[in-house]
Amino acid sequence: MDRQLRGGRPPDDRPLLARAAPHRPPLHRNWRKCAARPVRLSQPLGNRPCTPRHRMNDQPVTVTPANIFPMRTRANFASSYPEGPHKLEHSLGTHPLLDLEALAQLAETLPEKSIEYNRGDLPLGVEGKPETTGLSIGETIRNIETANSWAVLKNIEQVPAYADLLHDLLSEIEDPICQRTGKMMRRQGFIFVSSANAVTPYHFDPEHNILLQLRGTKEMTVFPAGDSRFAPDEVHEAYHTGGPRELHWHDAFLRAGKTFSLAPGEAIFVPVMAPHFVRNQNAVSLSLSITWRSEWSFAESDARAFNKLLRSIGLRPAPPQRWPGKNRAKSLAWRVLRRMPGIS
Repeated sequence: MDRQLRGGRPPDDRPLLARAAPHRPPLHRNWRKCAARPVRLSQPLGNRPCTPRHRMNDQPVTVTPANIFPMRTRANFASSYPEGPHKLEHSLGTHPLLDLEALAQLAETLPEKSIEYNRGDLPLGVEGKPETTGLSIGETIRNIETANSWAVLKNIEQVPAYADLLHDLLSEIEDPICQRTGKMMRRQGFIFVSSANAVTPYHFDPEHNILLQLRGTKEMTVFPAGDSRFAPDEVHEAYHTGGPRELHWHDAFLRAGKTFSLAPGEAIFVPVMAPHFVRNQNAVSLSLSITWRSEWSFAESDARAFNKLLRSIGLRPAPPQRWPGKNRAKSLAWRVLRRMPGIS
């Protein structure tokens, strides 16, 4: 007899992302509703004010943080932000949106520009983008234990349930960020799925970044931000005008880096444009990167772009100042110039 006629529940044929049930207390009272939504893409959420809010029925709802980051971690972060790389703790734990099948379905939903994946057995330094393995992104994630691959899902905030997860996490550390570098801008999330012993080559990123380790262990080696020994000014300038983020590696750099070991429940804050590389250990690794930009970080980017223009006419411009330097003059000059025809 049919299960439904016997009083049993009919089988649930919805996609996994549409029927995810939390394995731990929800991050906020709307979490269960958010996780139950079918996956759908939306426009980027843009900048959020310093008061963390979500929306229910088109009305703003103030969120009470769930303290994924314990008090001592938030105090450590407040004392080190924005220039000091340091380890943190978190209690995100197992989450239905972050298991491998959910991530494979997310990857198959995201636009192609939001997915990057390649072989995992790479050297620390690479020239250009590495080649892929020939598998699809879904196959790569579902078979990550044997795929010898590294994958990143970019801008997960394009999907509402992941946007809520991202903004709940960032809301817990928003106060010290606003006090130091102003309003959190362009909040974005990235998920990294890596096979055993995979390497993320030497590179830098333009965001303020906290990487939360969820499964497996890895080591991240971080180098001083703004030091031209590890990332020449010309490379910064090329990146901020459309060039790659991969950096040229020298073995002599290694003794100047600081290596952080990350296990599940641990995290690391990485300053804007701090060069780094990552070595996964001998098991599958899963990490969530929560990032944001600040007016200072945008001004630094614009000053680098303006410096490239100055260098092209034979000048030798001074590099931008690190925080708390403002870089306002060069930033404003570039923002004016890039509106002119022929300037990009």
